[in-house]
Amino acid sequence: MDLKRVVVTGIGALTPLGNSVPDYWHGLINGVPGADAITLFDASKFKTRFACELKQFDPTSFLDKKEARKIDRFTQTALVCSDEAVKSAGISKDSVNPDRVGVIFSSGIGGLITFQQEVTEFALGDGTPRFNPFFIPKMILDIAAGQISMRHGFRGPNYAVVSACASSTHAIMDAFNLIRLGKADIILAGGSESVIREAGVGGFNAMKALSERNDDPKTASRPFDKDRDGFVIGEGAGMLILENLEHALARGANIICEIAGAGATADAHHITAPHPEGLGAKNVMLATLHDAGMKPEDIDYINVHGTSTPLGDISEVKAIQSVFGEHAYKLNISSTKSMTGHLLGAAGVIEAIACVLAVKNDIVPPTINHFTDDPELDPGLNFTFWKAQQRPVRAALSNTFGFGGHNASVIVKKYSA
Repeated sequence: MDLKRVVVTGIGALTPLGNSVPDYWHGLINGVPGADAITLFDASKFKTRFACELKQFDPTSFLDKKEARKIDRFTQTALVCSDEAVKSAGISKDSVNPDRVGVIFSSGIGGLITFQQEVTEFALGDGTPRFNPFFIPKMILDIAAGQISMRHGFRGPNYAVVSACASSTHAIMDAFNLIRLGKADIILAGGSESVIREAGVGGFNAMKALSERNDDPKTASRPFDKDRDGFVIGEGAGMLILENLEHALARGANIICEIAGAGATADAHHITAPHPEGLGAKNVMLATLHDAGMKPEDIDYINVHGTSTPLGDISEVKAIQSVFGEHAYKLNISSTKSMTGHLLGAAGVIEAIACVLAVKNDIVPPTINHFTDDPELDPGLNFTFWKAQQRPVRAALSNTFGFGGHNASVIVKKYSA
């Protein structure tokens, strides 16, 4: 089958490091920590009292105040980052065929804030059902994709993908495959998440998944550090505009990079813990390389899942060494979650954006907050600790793994005619 080539022609990002792509990239390459005390609710009685929140985000600065009230925060962030991405790609319903432009936009959890608010108000009431008429459409996680399509007038394939923390990488993969198969010209792909509320933080605390380093939140996300004690929850959204190469060339689009391949596997091991030998991670990287028609030595940078959990970091590194062999020592590896925290369903896309920008600028963002070497990790590997590194980045691999054993990876590479 003659598969179409797929390129990236637009980017949007709303992250704890800044409310635009330039701000996000500036924060990444300068090693800025995004964690601080929680302001979105009173967390004084919680085991974890900090998070990577968005900074100075006012949805009414971007959206009509009346409309903003009708949508959950995860959809608000989705719409804001879609505006940046669509503008950067130079597209509109009037400049392209809207029937050939789709939206595949994901979330790991969706409208948890709305769900918590509505159920709490009912539970504290007299039993009379007084629910907001927008309760259900605010909560369901596919609504972000629908709202994006309505905002921009795009009528192509439209749905959500759910695979916990791998969700937005799966969204990118689906968009990539639909365009390769000729079923769309352009797809807006990505994800958003906003669950920094009592139910979100309390739920992850109960699982013992979150760091409890309340005395020093800015250094709490410590991927690959011996004293890491869990991830730091974050919020935000990201979007890539994927486009058929021929279509992009015909309209004179700015081509940022090319999507080379994508893959997906399952651990089939445990609901939250990774396979101890990184089997699912190993298989997904092999599948992605195969899909891209690339060899391990073609990759210069891996943006790892690297959540700062005791088990996950080790299993992923084992998988990398198994797949890349001696070339693993020539790679740059980094976890940008050390700065952004873990954006759950939006993690995959904002980390794919980090890879896109690394390929574009030949700069690898760092892993910050490294203080003590972990004896279980090979010191010969380059984890890009503390400082960004300038080097040729021909191709970069982004890994994401979700609760339930869901694994997804994507490779981006420099575009050449």
